[in-house]
Amino acid sequence: MNKTKATLLAALLTASTSTWAETPVDKYPESLLYSKPVQVSDNVWSAIGQLKFYTYENAGHNNNLSFVIGDEAVMVVNGSSAYLLAKALHDEIKQITDLPVKYVVDENGQTHASGGNNYWKEQGATIIAHVDAAEEIENHGPQGLERLNELLKERIEGSEIIPVDETFDESMTLDLGGLEVELLHLGPAHSAGDISVHVPSENVVIAGDIAFHQRMLPVFPETNTADWLETWVNEFTPLAQNAIIIPGHGDPTDFTQVDTYTRGYLEYLRGKVAELLDEGGTLADAYNIDQSEYMFLETADELAGKNAGRIFEAMEWE
Repeated sequence: MNKTKATLLAALLTASTSTWAETPVDKYPESLLYSKPVQVSDNVWSAIGQLKFYTYENAGHNNNLSFVIGDEAVMVVNGSSAYLLAKALHDEIKQITDLPVKYVVDENGQTHASGGNNYWKEQGATIIAHVDAAEEIENHGPQGLERLNELLKERIEGSEIIPVDETFDESMTLDLGGLEVELLHLGPAHSAGDISVHVPSENVVIAGDIAFHQRMLPVFPETNTADWLETWVNEFTPLAQNAIIIPGHGDPTDFTQVDTYTRGYLEYLRGKVAELLDEGGTLADAYNIDQSEYMFLETADELAGKNAGRIFEAMEWE
């Protein structure tokens, strides 16, 4: 990493330390965005979402909405939760560049990645996702948007689930004019079709929901944590260990942080569950596993017990 990028990452990490614990209702009240986009490298920016779950106050901006600017076009990572939120992000992009948004890439099939895709489609962008994420959007997107409708009320106006335009299986390269980005499906992670976006010339990995550090990672009923760890060790680590990382949730950071609170957490919890299984423990015992080392993470109160229970149920059959 060159000196300029190292200095920028140090500044981002310092800002992260000073603001993380504050968790204000809205850091950017002039906009539907929870926070104003920050410059992560020369050509990569990200509007960092609130670490909490969806709320009316954060307008569905609880994940990171990133964008990469080339010489000819812009690529957005995550269509956002809602039409008006996508428009708010576009308003910020227009303050930085007058180049068109040519591509919108959904990091997975969840609503916070795809609920605002129809705004971008109206602007002429091509919507891209992994084939599994596209299937998830088609099959479950309308229900996700309906659930959000109850929370966001008028702030979800205009939102509509639309089909993805282009899909890929393993990788896709996009040329933004003088700058190439790589869309990578590294392997199974926490949800269907999780991808990471690599910007080689900037040494930036927009990791998506394979990587967590300030928010406790969620284990869904369909999540295979053994496969997630294999993807992490064999594919994500070689790609990201020396890069600036924009996780799916939380401030830009370095590999050490996401490794500690993703791989480290998964290995810890799986290790405790393995001990329980060896001792003849039950599902009820799993909910009582000591996770105090990780309970300072945002959303831990809501997720810790569920994570332990779901890993227990899965490891009974491994």
